[in-house]
Amino acid sequence: MEYNYIKSLHLIFVITWFAGLFYIVRLFVYQIEAYYKPSPDKEILGAQFKIMSKRLWYIITWPSMILATGFAIWLVVLRPFYLTDGWMQVKLGFVVLLIIYHLKCHSIFKQLQNDVVKHSSNFMRIFNEGATIILFAIVFLVILKNSINWIYGVLGIVLFSVLIMLGYRFYKRIRESK
Repeated sequence: MEYNYIKSLHLIFVITWFAGLFYIVRLFVYQIEAYYKPSPDKEILGAQFKIMSKRLWYIITWPSMILATGFAIWLVVLRPFYLTDGWMQVKLGFVVLLIIYHLKCHSIFKQLQNDVVKHSSNFMRIFNEGATIILFAIVFLVILKNSINWIYGVLGIVLFSVLIMLGYRFYKRIRESK
């Protein structure tokens, strides 16, 4: 019974963590675009996006990551035998990638809070898909668990990534034609 409560809390904080990651990068896009606007729009929008980003990052995203990770560790303590399963080992690899993605977002967040713009808004739009790809991979691994099925799932993620990039290029052409 305890396991299901901990698993539920883990899932809730994974969802809020991903929500924060999806939205923070979207805010990065808007903040970068505001940076290149003329005054006073640049200053007004920039200040507002900094406040929004700071609240999202420190009140939702970071706490969600810490709690999701804490509950995950608790689950492993309750059921350590899952660590021997291939699907779990691959899932943990994707979780490591997600943590690296989170830390990269933190680096970009700090730069933008200091008015340092190192990436374009187009780069951020593509970067935003990183969390989506990791989410798809983790969900397929957890649900399918069977070694053959998760291999197909991971191959599907690669195909999905290619489709996202093609969709982005198509969307970019539409935006530029307007």
